[in-house]
Parts: sequence; C-alpha cells; structure tokens
Amino acid sequence: MGTPSPAQRVPLGGGWNYRHALFRDAYHRCLGSRRGLPYSADRGKKSVNRQALDDLKQQIPLIGYLQAHDWQPSRPLSRGRWMGLCPLHGDHKPSFLVDPNKDLFYCYGCGRGGDVIRFAEIYHQVRFSQAVALLRQWRGVEPVLHEAERFYRIQLHRHSEAVAYLYQRGVRSLALIEHMRIGYAPGGCLRGWLTQLGHSLPALRQVGLVTGVGYDAYVRRIVFPLEGNLYGRSLSSSAPPHRFLPGSKGGLYCWEQARLHPGVILVEGLFDYAILWQAGFHNVTCSLGTHLKRGVTARLVCLPDGHDPNSFFVGGGNAHEFHRLLEEASL
Repeated sequence: MGTPSPAQRVPLGGGWNYRHALFRDAYHRCLGSRRGLPYSADRGKKSVNRQALDDLKQQIPLIGYLQAHDWQPSRPLSRGRWMGLCPLHGDHKPSFLVDPNKDLFYCYGCGRGGDVIRFAEIYHQVRFSQAVALLRQWRGVEPVLHEAERFYRIQLHRHSEAVAYLYQRGVRSLALIEHMRIGYAPGGCLRGWLTQLGHSLPALRQVGLVTGVGYDAYVRRIVFPLEGNLYGRSLSSSAPPHRFLPGSKGGLYCWEQARLHPGVILVEGLFDYAILWQAGFHNVTCSLGTHLKRGVTARLVCLPDGHDPNSFFVGGGNAHEFHRLLEEASL
C-alpha cells in the first residue's frame, strides 16, 4: 500500500509505450511474479492458489466493483477505457484510468494501480488476504442483495401504506425515489421469491434476509439499498424503528457524488438526506457507521428547536430558508 517506489512509478506522458508500461507494471507485489507460482500472502506464511484468484477476478469485473462503490466514469477514452475521479484520494480533476478489457486501473494523481484485489486493499485499507476475503464475501452477497432490492422496489407502488408513509416524511419526488432506489418490504413473500430464483435458505439466513426460523427479516419497512447492506425503516411503532443486515453499514452515503462539490452537507439519517436532495442540495451525504477523521473543517448548522432537516422541510421550511441557515452556520 502507499505510493509506489521510484522503480514502480511511470512518468506522465503520452504514446503507446507509456500506456503499455502503465498496465504492464500495474500490479501489486503480493500478486507474485508472472511465473506459474502460487500467490504469496503474509510473507509466504500462507499460499493462495493462482487459479483461485484468477477465477475470483473473472467473477468480479473491476468496472462493476468500482460502480458498486459509487464510482462513475467522467469520460470515455480510446479502446474502451474510462477516466474518472480517483476514489482512493481527494481528487478534483479526473485522474483515475480504468481499462475494463484488462481489468486494471491506474491513478495519475496518487500513482497507484492494479487489479480489483489491489483496489480492495487500498479502498478498504486492509491486507491482501483480507481483501481477498472481502471480495469473496461481496461476490456471494451482492447477487442476492440485488434481487432483494429489485423485489422491494416492485412492492413499493403496490402498497399504499408505504407510499403514504413516504409522503408523510416529505418524500414526494419520483426522481428521488429512483435516485435512492427506495423500496418496501411487506413481509412474508421475499423468501419464496428468492428461493424460486435459486437462492438457498441457508444462504438467505447467512445474509440476514431471512430469520433463523425462516421468516422474512424485513416486515413493513421502507427499504434503502446501501453498499453491501439494506436499511429498513419500520412503519410500525411496535417494532424497532431501524434495521440493517449484519456487516458494514456502507460508510458515507452516495459519497462519490457528494465529494464532487467544494462543500458537503453531512446529516444524520437517510430521510434527512432524502429531503435535502429533493430540495436541490445534491452535495449532501449521511454517515452510516462511519466516523469522520480529524482535520475536517466543519460548520454547525443550527435549525429551529426540535427540528432535524427532515422535519424542518416537512414543517414548511424551504430551500431558500435552509440556504440562509447554511450561510449563518458558525465554525
């Protein structure tokens, strides 16, 4: 991890030789040599089969993994390559090159590059063996989560109580519902849907979509898809209001879009995010199990007593008034 050594750096410039050198050398030392040897992890104490890792990388295309983590290409290049903002450092000008044909990336800004395993190492700040484990877990979880998300989105407009609850919370824009991929879990039918698609009951239990006794885990909940998780907000006052699947809660919500702006509005919950995005504040994010590092310059926005951003707008506040409160925010 970190900045490559001088021998690994490739000078910026153009031409075929540069691009060839770029992707010829863009691999991590932990991936071993180009000889037919096993990958070596943890200084040789553990050996990971090369074929197993090649299979893993074929099952998880780099471009798909990047986009699942909110990376968006800014412009196309020749031979099917893409350029975008680097998700590995504070990037303000597209410097992150992705070659889907070779499943490799390289950043002109921070000088780091490699395959999907190397990206997972740097992005999640873990060791090589941990990155492999995370990718294997992601490979198994993502397909079933996508199917569950699709099912919940279909259910949303079939249940008037869900639509009424969203309206009560100020969510009234179809564009917002599409942007956040909001769905509804009525309960009692997801298990049957997913098993018909070929997902086993033990697998659904392991992910957390089904309880130990076989019932749907999410019942009468508005569902927000996250990175590798689902958040469910209960419509019933008799049930716990918040529910996540086991594992990471996803970090800063839609961070790759918010970070494009010079300033970011950080809120506490997804309904706060929703109401601000709907009002035109697209530089908003919310913290989902993530602690901000020191050194971030922040200003505290003071809302009227008893209000959060959601209740402020639902109670009659508007974008002009909220913008004034932003300008009045103190350090």
